[in-house]
Amino acid sequence: MSIPLGADGTPKRKRRVRYEGKNPRRFDEKYKELNPEKYADDIERIVKSGKTPAGMHRSICVKEILEVLDPKPGQTGLDGTLGFGGHTAELLQRIMPNGRIFAIDVDPIELKRTTARLRALGFTDKELIIRQINFAGIPKMLADAGGGFDFILADLGVSSMQLDNPARGFTFKWEGPLDLRFNPERGQPASALIKTISEKSLEKILFVNSDEPHAKTIARAIHKNCHKINTTKALADTVKEALATVVHVGSKDEITTSIRRTFQALRIEVNDEFSALEQFLRNLPICLKPDGRVAILTFHSGEDNRVAKYFQDGLESGIYSDISRDPIRPTPKECFDNPRSKSAILRWAIKNGDSSI
Repeated sequence: MSIPLGADGTPKRKRRVRYEGKNPRRFDEKYKELNPEKYADDIERIVKSGKTPAGMHRSICVKEILEVLDPKPGQTGLDGTLGFGGHTAELLQRIMPNGRIFAIDVDPIELKRTTARLRALGFTDKELIIRQINFAGIPKMLADAGGGFDFILADLGVSSMQLDNPARGFTFKWEGPLDLRFNPERGQPASALIKTISEKSLEKILFVNSDEPHAKTIARAIHKNCHKINTTKALADTVKEALATVVHVGSKDEITTSIRRTFQALRIEVNDEFSALEQFLRNLPICLKPDGRVAILTFHSGEDNRVAKYFQDGLESGIYSDISRDPIRPTPKECFDNPRSKSAILRWAIKNGDSSI
């Protein structure tokens, strides 16, 4: 393959592909946002405007999580949902010297990028052990962790990197494959799921996973058109058209909310999120050291109700010595600065130091 040369005989520099308009709209065109190290000033300006740069994730309730977990030098912790690595980086700074954090995630795409980012910041595999496993694999790490963890964090939200990338199929804002899997190498995408289940099962998924009030209407429309729904836009349009004729749907915002809930419900089902969370909560007592602390960030009632119940049951049975009596919410300032934090709920628990479990 020949390389084009300039008049002076040197290779011509390949020009960046131009985009239409003043600012790039498509995810893959946002070259500045996707290269934060190179365009730091632009990234800072975007963040100050209250937006999250494409391909990045702004950690939520960092101050509150640090207060709850109270990490100390020399401790061993677990980040059960590594994501962009923001929480992990903050925790690592507080457990040095001689501390360690085990960090896991099921997303092979973002895990690779986050690992490279954290290694570039100077965190080696001595203090930061990263593995691609799900919640079920945590107990197998106990031997390497010295028998248990001093603190555990789980941020159950979908990361901004997943939401922003149309190729992942998590959002209806842009056209993309209707996938919704955290690990695209396992299981079936949402587009396949809706073609294999009954209308009644779909209605139950919408109601149980996202409290969708129009579950019956939406399920009927999706089931009827399932053979044509292979993209995020196709699903969004199907829901929109189904609700456009419903008398008691009040506004465009209400329809948008139902579309968002539909995506949430299918994502939870595709990834079996509730079962994974319940297994995580059951395993917590054997994974925490005596007096160990856990903090969990949830983003909808299905998650929060499960966390609250397990913590309350654990307190009553003596597994936990203390739990959060009330949910902790992001401050008004954080909600303004980072709108994606608005639905976050933080709960915590402390394992009983006298517990034999």
